[in-house]
Amino acid sequence: MSAEKESIKLLIVDDHKVVRSGVKALIATESELEVIGEAADGREAVTKVKAGNPDVVLMDLVMPEMDGVEATKAITEDEQELKILILTSFSEEERIIQAIKAGASGYLIKDASPDELVEAIKNVYRGESTLDPKIAGTVLNSIQGETSNSAGELTEREREVLELVAEGLPNDDIAEKLYISERTVRSHVSNILSKLDLANRTQAALYAVREGIADL
Repeated sequence: MSAEKESIKLLIVDDHKVVRSGVKALIATESELEVIGEAADGREAVTKVKAGNPDVVLMDLVMPEMDGVEATKAITEDEQELKILILTSFSEEERIIQAIKAGASGYLIKDASPDELVEAIKNVYRGESTLDPKIAGTVLNSIQGETSNSAGELTEREREVLELVAEGLPNDDIAEKLYISERTVRSHVSNILSKLDLANRTQAALYAVREGIADL
């Protein structure tokens, strides 16, 4: 008999207990997902990440003690491979931008459907960017406005990699598609971020959309 597939371990961070309870109830219906902890503020989230080693953190932005932006920054400084999905409202666009700059893998608006939330969790776990199109334009314009560097500085291969990053493909899939090693893909991604003065893959995906290299 084959080994049972490991579930994606989640930490839910929100200062409203009713939100945490609602997300937990949803996750309980998904065999591939498992809630391993909750936190009511950013400071508690940082502590519980270290103790519980989750795969994905669902992060609220407006919280007491330490907000979601500061918590995201603190977590990604120590846990660069950990995926953080911001779960937020329409009124927090500026904080969403700050969170992406701090290292969040993507964001989802709180009025998203249960299916959209589950899919977003799975996407960020796989290393894909999750960008809710409802406010993508605002985030896109802000991120793009802060770099004067041009996609023209990229090599043809780097542009190919950037397009696939924007499509949400993780490194192993990009390697397979381009017939190159995963190590080479990582090198290309690093060069892309450096040349364009971007912080992470999510910013790179937004940049690629703005430049017409890929569609959202």
